Parts: sequence; structure tokens; C-alpha cells
Amino acid sequence: MFSLWAVSPRKNGGLSFSTADVGEVLAFSGLGLLLFQLFIYPLVERNFGPVMVSRAGAVLTIPLLSSYPFIAILKGLAPMLLINCASILKNVLAVSITTGLFLLQNRSVTQQQRGAANGISMSAMSLFKAIGPAAGGSL
Repeated sequence: MFSLWAVSPRKNGGLSFSTADVGEVLAFSGLGLLLFQLFIYPLVERNFGPVMVSRAGAVLTIPLLSSYPFIAILKGLAPMLLINCASILKNVLAVSITTGLFLLQNRSVTQQQRGAANGISMSAMSLFKAIGPAAGGSL
């Protein structure tokens, strides 16, 4: 969805980015996410625990994603800077929620049940990843 929104014309509420601009945002976001996962997430999870990290990520995602339409109003260099920061933050929050929930799941079942629990979890996640974009697009 991000790529379609970013390349859409400004008159339709998009950013009028080129495909190269979208690629730069996604690459920058991926690099930020890699650094977060390697260096910051382990410290945050150790200090606050997976429940608090998942809760905070879920709560902070709502205002962040709600701010995206306002970024399209800006002109000049500001949209590129803000969308890079917002994209990194969105990915960091999504990974924090997912990783926190996986840690909780693995800690809540016995060793013998982890394979089944992870299989059910991955199947449900894949199902909702398939249904989500279609449902969101129809809305």
C-alpha cells in the first residue's frame, strides 16, 4: 500500500514520488530496521519485557499511521525526510509487536508443544496477511 500511495499524484493525496524515491525510502527503512533489531531491540525487550514492548508498539502505531495523510500536504524536502522517519518507525513498531508476541508464545507453551503452536500461529498470520489487503482495499 505504501508504494502505491507514494507514487500517486499529489492531487489524489499521494506524494508523487518516482519509483527510485520509493526504493530509497524502503532501502533506508530496511537499514534502520536491521540496526534496530541487532542493537536496540534486545536492550528494550530485556528492560521492559515483551508484553510492554508489544503494547507500546500497538499504541504508538495508531497515531503514526494516522499522520501519513498530513505528510502528503507538505512541500519541498520535508515529505522525503518525514516519510523516511515514519517508515523506519512504522517498521520498528511492527517488528517489536511481532517479536514480542512470538517471545510470549514461545514462553507460554512447553517445549514439546512449540512446533504446533508456532505452526498454528504462522498459518493464522499468513491467512490474515492474505485477507487484510483485500479487505482494506475494498474499504
